[in-house]
Amino acid sequence: MARGDNISKPAGVTKHESRPVAPRQDSRARFQAGCVDDADRHDDDFLATGFPVAERQGYIHRMSLIRPDIDRIDGYVPGEQPQDSGWTKLNTNENPYPPSPRVAEAITRAANGRLNVYPDPLGTQVRQQIAELFEVDPDWVIPANGSDENLTIITRTFADASDVIAYPYPSYILYESLAGIQGAKHERILLNPDWSWNWSETTPVTDWAKIVFVPNPNSPSGNRWSDEDVVRLVPPRGVLVLDGAYADFADVRSKAELLRHSDVGRRIIVTRTLSKSYSLAGIRSGFAIAHPDLIAAMRKVKDSYNCDSLTLAGTLAALQDQDWMLANVARIQATRARLTESLQQLSFDVVPSQANFVWATRATGGHREIYESLKAQKILVRYMRFPDVPFASNNLLDGLRITVGTDAEIDRLLEVLKTLI
Repeated sequence: MARGDNISKPAGVTKHESRPVAPRQDSRARFQAGCVDDADRHDDDFLATGFPVAERQGYIHRMSLIRPDIDRIDGYVPGEQPQDSGWTKLNTNENPYPPSPRVAEAITRAANGRLNVYPDPLGTQVRQQIAELFEVDPDWVIPANGSDENLTIITRTFADASDVIAYPYPSYILYESLAGIQGAKHERILLNPDWSWNWSETTPVTDWAKIVFVPNPNSPSGNRWSDEDVVRLVPPRGVLVLDGAYADFADVRSKAELLRHSDVGRRIIVTRTLSKSYSLAGIRSGFAIAHPDLIAAMRKVKDSYNCDSLTLAGTLAALQDQDWMLANVARIQATRARLTESLQQLSFDVVPSQANFVWATRATGGHREIYESLKAQKILVRYMRFPDVPFASNNLLDGLRITVGTDAEIDRLLEVLKTLI
């Protein structure tokens, strides 16, 4: 997690240091803690720490090459991806069902085509298809190498180092990493225990934010906030990014209607991914939709050819087969309901989910032990822990985020859980 800057903040908003800094006078401790900075290079105590000269010089050389903003952050850690077979994998919210057969056919045709030629830098056909699905003009659309690339483009386009990037917490920690990489200030907006907004603490933050990231449905909880709530989150001097990675799994699907809101629509950016509902996590494809003025600015920041020919071909084919995607979504929604009920029968508290996963906790705790016991039997779920949550025991909220797999995978999970609980 990135280290926050020393700026004034409204009550209830936390700041975070990635590591404590040892006192200046203890140079040896600073060296051991990895906290050496420019001042230490000329500090007699540091030079006399007794560490080998080559080790000291190597550390100073490394520090002189790496941006301080990068050196301070830990970086986002993705979920486990075991490379051997035999796993029941319910930890990274992938779709358990294959993509439309049209995708492989389209990719094969593209692979046998002109791979010696650069792809369409604007993804024109993909933009046209997205525009048709969301009832906007193609100038409102920008394809990307996964929705995470769009989050990166947005951060680089709209936030300077002096600006504030805000996001709900607990939520998707990548937002914090992006702020740290950009060198921007970041603010966590602490959610209520029921995952609703505490408006007395939320509004003072959004009022001064340049970017507000809002995943809807949220992760890890899976809850979905109303459009009325989302409109209240649009910052008056910035943009709101409505991260819809899981939006297709909601009981009521959205077509980015908020972009047409008369008051705040021009300051909303909707991002989507094809990794989840379209079963295309392996090819990295996503897109953003926003007013053309915002999209034009984002195009200045994106890589020249950010989507390759194979990805564009597969993306277009997937988007054109809505029936296949919707059938898979319906299967996941049905399994989600059964998984929720079964976990509740095992004394788990489960947040009503509008995503392709559920957030499960037990009043008695033991979540890490359950995760490790499942892993020992080659069942992977995501154990997640969020520090600095005042309403949680010891200020630490932890739990299990469980991807909705096939019925057979969920049966396997439940069978093992019954022996553990």
